[in-house]
Amino acid sequence: MLKLSKIATVVAMALAGSAAMNAAQAGEVEVLHWWTSGGEAKSVGELKKIMQSKGHTWKDFAVAGGGGDAAMTVLKSRVVSGNPPAAAQIKGPAIQEWASEGVLANLDATAKAEQWDNLLPKVVADVMKYKGNYVAAPVNVHRVNWMWANSAVLKKAGVTSTPKTWDEFFAAAEKVKKAGLIPVAHGGQNWQDFTTFESVVLGVGGAKFYSDALIKLDPKALGSDTMKKSLETFRKIKSYTDPAAPGRDWNLATAMVIQEKAAFQFMGDWAKGEFAAAGKVPGKDYVCAAAPGTANAYTFNVDSFAMFKLKDAGAQKAQSDLAASIMGTEFQEVFNLNKGSIPVRLNMDMAKFDDCAKTSAKDFVSTAKSGGLVPSVAHGMAIKPAAEGAIKDAVSQFWNDDKITVAAGMANIAKAAATK
Repeated sequence: MLKLSKIATVVAMALAGSAAMNAAQAGEVEVLHWWTSGGEAKSVGELKKIMQSKGHTWKDFAVAGGGGDAAMTVLKSRVVSGNPPAAAQIKGPAIQEWASEGVLANLDATAKAEQWDNLLPKVVADVMKYKGNYVAAPVNVHRVNWMWANSAVLKKAGVTSTPKTWDEFFAAAEKVKKAGLIPVAHGGQNWQDFTTFESVVLGVGGAKFYSDALIKLDPKALGSDTMKKSLETFRKIKSYTDPAAPGRDWNLATAMVIQEKAAFQFMGDWAKGEFAAAGKVPGKDYVCAAAPGTANAYTFNVDSFAMFKLKDAGAQKAQSDLAASIMGTEFQEVFNLNKGSIPVRLNMDMAKFDDCAKTSAKDFVSTAKSGGLVPSVAHGMAIKPAAEGAIKDAVSQFWNDDKITVAAGMANIAKAAATK
């Protein structure tokens, strides 16, 4: 994270004139995001309409590419120059990093008026806060611990029910393999490897172990027999993937399931958009189920907008209205219908959503009460970026190199977890 305070003074003096010229006009809201394609762009358009209906001017600040990396580079330069946008798409621990620089606005007045504490699970609300104050507004919830399956492939292989345990899963995978098809469609980036890995850890050890090992990074948990079993299970899944998996994009792996070339994929609910685009119907053409052993748990990936401190009163009002609109029922519904995710509000009417989304929403509510709702490490929701990157690399090295023993894999992950 760029330490803004160390360089802000010099740069801000040099760019003060420019910043003053570009200061937000009364009622203008400038929003930095990287939602530039398909349903995402359509959803942003809906938010723009809502803001315009409230009399505000929407200034779109879209930066495409890199999963937000390019957007963050642009954002840093804007904030350092003293000319931040009203809102920027930021998520997970990065929200607290920005807040620690003293550049984010306090949204408590809006949150209190809109009753966010009652509408959000505490574990999600805490991600949106810094030192107890709201500084960001959540947009949606993606469930990460999904398992997708092609119904026709399972039938052809003689698999009569969706696997609910890892033992059942491997028995099904063996049948698919004997039928001459690929049991597990997988891609080749470290985040894909970790998406599978965290579902395995959750399924083998449960939500508390997941939290101890992958969020608290407790050395005892990382060196435990449960972690050993998790890595053994993870490696066994690898044996049911095809040799062409390395380097494959996630959506191409999803396509293998859609096209009846593969039976299963472990991927977040954005995969559902690929099935929908192919005209496939949940419950008929494909199965969406929690990964084995994780039916009572839920790994979440939440998109959100952090709000930056602005001086102009009109811009502050527009910013407050934007935060309220993001959490409003109208936007929550239309955005998530387009995105494939579910509303982050706990009291939403799900009538317009498909069966996968309804299951996701039901489980989101129940796990929020039971303690089974946990942030996804693979998708930047749980730990600081340096440790996250190091652990992902260690897990991918284990996945890709069968010569690395389980004991060595455990040691490598534990060492990576100590990265500051």
